[in-house]
Amino acid sequence: MYRLIAAIAFFLIASLGLANERDSSALISNETINYRIERLGKGLNSKLSGNNQYQVAEKKLSKPFAIRVTDSLYRSKANVRVYFEVIQSPDDAKGSAVEPLYTRTDSLGEAHCWLTLGSEPGEYQVAAKIQTKNLESFVIFTAYARKQNWVLMLSVGLLGGLALFLMGINLMSTGFRHSAGDKIRSVLGTLTQNRIYSTGFGAFITMVTQSSSATTVMLVGFVQSGLLKFRQTIGMIFGAAIGTTITVQLIAFRIADYSLLLVALGFALNAFGKKEGVRFAGEAILGFGILFFGMHLMSEAMYPLRTFEPFIDLLGKLQKPILGIIAGTIFTALIQSSAAFIGIMLTLATQGLLGLEAAIPLLLGANLGTSITGIIAGITSSREAQKVAMAYTLFKLVGVIILVWIIDPFAQLVRHITPDTISLGTHAAAENTPRLIANAHTIFNVLLTLVVLPFTNLYARFIDWLMPPKPPKSPTFSTKFLDKSLLSTPAVALKLAKQEVIRLSEIVDRMVNDIIKPFIAKDKSPLSRIERDEVKVDYLRDQINAYLLSLTRQDVTEQSIQEAFQIMYAVKELEQIADIVSTNLLERARWWLQANHEFSPEGKKELEEFHQLTQKQLRRAKAVFSDLNLEKAQKMARKYQEYKDFGRELERQHFSRLKEDVNKSVTSSKTHLELVSMFRTIGSHANNVAQIILEWPSADKN
Repeated sequence: MYRLIAAIAFFLIASLGLANERDSSALISNETINYRIERLGKGLNSKLSGNNQYQVAEKKLSKPFAIRVTDSLYRSKANVRVYFEVIQSPDDAKGSAVEPLYTRTDSLGEAHCWLTLGSEPGEYQVAAKIQTKNLESFVIFTAYARKQNWVLMLSVGLLGGLALFLMGINLMSTGFRHSAGDKIRSVLGTLTQNRIYSTGFGAFITMVTQSSSATTVMLVGFVQSGLLKFRQTIGMIFGAAIGTTITVQLIAFRIADYSLLLVALGFALNAFGKKEGVRFAGEAILGFGILFFGMHLMSEAMYPLRTFEPFIDLLGKLQKPILGIIAGTIFTALIQSSAAFIGIMLTLATQGLLGLEAAIPLLLGANLGTSITGIIAGITSSREAQKVAMAYTLFKLVGVIILVWIIDPFAQLVRHITPDTISLGTHAAAENTPRLIANAHTIFNVLLTLVVLPFTNLYARFIDWLMPPKPPKSPTFSTKFLDKSLLSTPAVALKLAKQEVIRLSEIVDRMVNDIIKPFIAKDKSPLSRIERDEVKVDYLRDQINAYLLSLTRQDVTEQSIQEAFQIMYAVKELEQIADIVSTNLLERARWWLQANHEFSPEGKKELEEFHQLTQKQLRRAKAVFSDLNLEKAQKMARKYQEYKDFGRELERQHFSRLKEDVNKSVTSSKTHLELVSMFRTIGSHANNVAQIILEWPSADKN
């Protein structure tokens, strides 16, 4: 019995000793054999290791850290013990942990661990070790913790930067408009069918407004108001495509570091400049600086996106041309600014997130999306105005359809034309991506314009064919020239208001022309038309005054405000002439038609002559107001004095006939004198219209 127990004990001791010997042998082997430890997936598949991950603080990484153990012949070794340890974390970070702390490699020689980040944002490092004498006995993994509210801060920075960007564009536009508004009005007045001039003018307007969308809306308004014909806008549509590239080229210059200096300079000029030109220049510079500061904020806000894999994957999908074009179109249509969207693209390119080939489809979408605003503006406009929006949209669409098939050759053309990429090679091309994108935008629009410009007339005929006239509707009276969308361009809005006043003057002239007929020919047919015209005059008076008051509430110059009130003064004088006709003379005409009275042949001739002179004076007032011609205004003032004297002479002659007791002169005496007096009053109001031209600021006189 004792021998059996002793044998069993000996066997157990021997077994334990053998096990210890095997463990010792394994440990010695693990420490002495030339094992290697490396991160999994070196080279192109380095992402397999999980190195350089980003995650929100206090969250577990989305992927594990992975290593592989091999021998000296690079054969995977299984069952090798691996240790993991957090070796670095940000100051005051708590809660960082790695699991498991140790494990063994699997049959592929691989081992994994998961890192939970600590409470503070920053860099975390984890070491993976094996027990070996090899110098490469450990590898380091790095992970980065973001702030828990990083998405909110990114959104705030992006939206705030975009808001400053758009505000900067608006300030630039306002400054340019104030300084160039008179040029726009002057060119509009002398615009010809020359396609080159029209294209240059379109580029100029877009440079002033800083938006091809705004130019399209403006052209829709010009055609709607009758200032231009549709065919005159074709060249300007092509020019708008070129003008919009100027803003993008300015944005592509990396001067964000000096943005606050520009803000300070612009503010100083705008606030303390004594001359209007200096203040306008300061406003434009201020907008330019705010624009770049907004770009800087967007760039800083977007920095985390460089390592946000869902966003990187999304950009990868947008490299497919169709998806990129759709995304660019939708985003540009939403913010109604191709410059703003391309500015965001340049920011992404600065961060290394967007290459030229991926940017070109987005550029095409931005060019197409900028036409949506014009389409919206044309929905309620006339057929001619709608043609403008269609022509611009089709122009852009043709370019997109052509270029979408040759994106790679086009990208090579852009690289060839951009000097830095030629002289400094591919590394310079990567750093110069924002400039490449800006150049791609410019080259696309310039080439497209050069291709289509020779066929302007053919293109206009095609649009006419595509959009035939609508069936005529029953006529309804409304304003013809006033367009609220153009209030942001005061010089043009004032010209539209003047056109509407000229239209009002034509109605007043018709009323004055009609009112003599009941007295001379006993014709009552004009009476109802005069009543209808009076309603139209009152309507136009209210609409013009409301339009001009809205204009004065805009950010406009003192000169524009003064001109607006001078136009309102002219409206008042014309409306008073209409009141004389529709109230005093119309009532007298009804009485005259019922009375059995006649003017003497001499009296009738005198009234007809004085009526014609009154109409001439009224038409001179219209011409003076239309042309702002100082010489005509002075001539009219001289004529007015002659007509006053002539009116007195007519009254003297009438009293002479009364003295001779001419029967018809006696019975019609009161009416005769009233007509002469009213015609003289009408001439006085017409002269007042010319008088206001004499008081017009000298800068506005031609």
